[in-house]
Amino acid sequence: MNTMNKNSTAAKKIRILWTDDEIDLLKPYILFLEEKGYLVMTASNGDAAIDLVKKHHFDIVFLDEHMPGLSGIETLNIIKSFSSNLPVVMITKSEEENIMNAAIGSKIADYLIKPVNPNQILLTIKKNIETKQLITRETTSAYRSEFSKIGRNVNNASTFDDWVEIYKKIIYWELELEKSTDSGMNDIFNMQKSEADLEFGKFIKHNYVSWFNKNEQEKPLLSPNVFKEKVFPLVDKDNKVIVIIIDNLRYDQWKTIYPTINDYFITDNDEIFCSILPTATHYARNAMFAGLMPLEIQKLNPELWLNDDEEGAKNLNEEELLRKQLNRLGKKYRFYYAKVSNSKTGRKLVDNISNILNNDLIVIVYNFVDFLSHANTEMNMIRELAVNDSAYRSLTLSWFNHSHLLDLIKYMAEKNVKVIFTTDHGTLRVNNPVKVVGDRKASVNLRYKIGKNLDYNPREVFEIKDPHAVHLPKSNVSSRFIFASNSDYFVYPKNFNYYANYYNNTYQHGGISMEEMLVPLVTLISR
Repeated sequence: MNTMNKNSTAAKKIRILWTDDEIDLLKPYILFLEEKGYLVMTASNGDAAIDLVKKHHFDIVFLDEHMPGLSGIETLNIIKSFSSNLPVVMITKSEEENIMNAAIGSKIADYLIKPVNPNQILLTIKKNIETKQLITRETTSAYRSEFSKIGRNVNNASTFDDWVEIYKKIIYWELELEKSTDSGMNDIFNMQKSEADLEFGKFIKHNYVSWFNKNEQEKPLLSPNVFKEKVFPLVDKDNKVIVIIIDNLRYDQWKTIYPTINDYFITDNDEIFCSILPTATHYARNAMFAGLMPLEIQKLNPELWLNDDEEGAKNLNEEELLRKQLNRLGKKYRFYYAKVSNSKTGRKLVDNISNILNNDLIVIVYNFVDFLSHANTEMNMIRELAVNDSAYRSLTLSWFNHSHLLDLIKYMAEKNVKVIFTTDHGTLRVNNPVKVVGDRKASVNLRYKIGKNLDYNPREVFEIKDPHAVHLPKSNVSSRFIFASNSDYFVYPKNFNYYANYYNNTYQHGGISMEEMLVPLVTLISR
C-alpha cells in the first residue's frame, strides 16, 4: 500500500483504490490517473484492500480477479457485504464466461479484460463516478440552447398542434433536467414552464368556445371522440384491443412509466388529445365512454347523469354509457369493462384475463393515480412523499412497477394484443388562492365552480356564462361555469387563510392548464 497524492484539493477529488498482486507494474497507470487529478491508493492483495475500504472512503475500486490468497470474486463479495453501494470494477486476464457471470452476479460496476489501456480506465471512472456531473453539464448546455427556441414557439403558438409540440418539448426537458444537479437551471425551467402555461390558458380562453361551432376536422381531438376515432377503428380491423385508462394520469407520468412498458411493448402511435372542461372525471371520462358531451348525455340518457349539486356518485355508469355508444354506432363488439380500485380487484383481473380475452374490446379503468392526488390533499404523509412533481412521478412509477397492471402488461405482450394507454384528464400542483363567493349549491371543486350566484373577479377566471355553448348541462337557467387557470385555486372568503394554507401545494384538477388538458393517448404493439 503505497502512494496517495496529498495536495490541498484532496477532499474535492475522486478517490480510487486499485488492487492487484502486480501493482508495481501498474505504476504508469497510477501516474496517469494522478496527473488527471485523481487520488489513488493501492493494495497488492484482497485482505489489504478490505482493510483499506473499512478505514477510508473510496469512490471506486479497481480489483484484479486473479490474486494469491483471496480471489477477486471473494474480495468483491466481502467488500459488498459492508459497502454495498461502492462501485467495483473487475479486471481479469480471463474471458471465461463463468468468471464473468460470477462477477456480474456479484453486482460489479464494470468488467475489463487485460491488457487495459489508460483511456479504458478513464472511461470507466467517468461512466461510474462522474456520470451525474457530466449529465448535468451536457443537459444544462443543451437546455440553454433550446430555451430561446421554446420561448419563441410559445409566443408564436396559434394552434392546438403547436401547443402539443411545445408541451412534449417541455416535458422532455423537465425529465432531462430532473437528472441534473443544477438547481439554478431547474428554477429557470420552472419559470419558462409557468410562462408557457400562462400563454396556454390564454389560448384556451380565446379558442375553446369556438371549437363547438366547428366540424371535427377543424378542432382538436376531444374526450367524446376518443373511442370513435382511435379505438373502434382498430377493433374494426379485427384487432383485439385493450384500453387502459389510468385516471388522472399526466403526460409526464406516462413518460416516467413508459421505459418499464418498453421492455414488452413499443409505441405504434404517441398522441395527445384535449380533455374537455371541466377536467374532472364526472365530465371528461363520462364523455369518453358515452361518445357525447355532458349536455347530450343529460338529454339522451338523463337516468345516467347527475349534476354537481345532485347527491350520488357521478361515474358509476361508464359501462352502460359505452354500451349505448356502441349501439348508437352500430358496433356489435363483445366488450368487457372493469374498474380496478385496489390490489384485490387487480389480482382478480389478472387471474381471469385468459377468459376476458375472449372479448373484442376490453376497457379497464385504474384509479390509483387519482387516489394519490386526492391523498396528497388529505394526508400529511402523502404530502411529504409527493413534495414536488419529481416526487409525484416517482410515486407513480413505484406503484406501477409493483402493480398488477404490470403483470397484465406482460401477459398482453405474450398474446399480441393491441394496447391503448390513456386517461381522462391530468392534474396540477396549485399554489395561488383566488377568492370566489358562492351559495351552498355551488360546486366544491377547487379548479372550477358552477352555480347561479357566483361572485368573482372576471379577470382571474375563464367564465362560461352560457354552459350550453360548450355543451355542458346546467341545473338552473342562470347557472354559469368558471375555471381556474395557471396555478390558481378557488377559495371562499370565509376562513380564507385557513383553506388557502390547507390546499396550497396540493394536486387539483378541473381547470385549465397543459397538465390537466393535454393528456396521453398512446397505442402500443408487442415486441
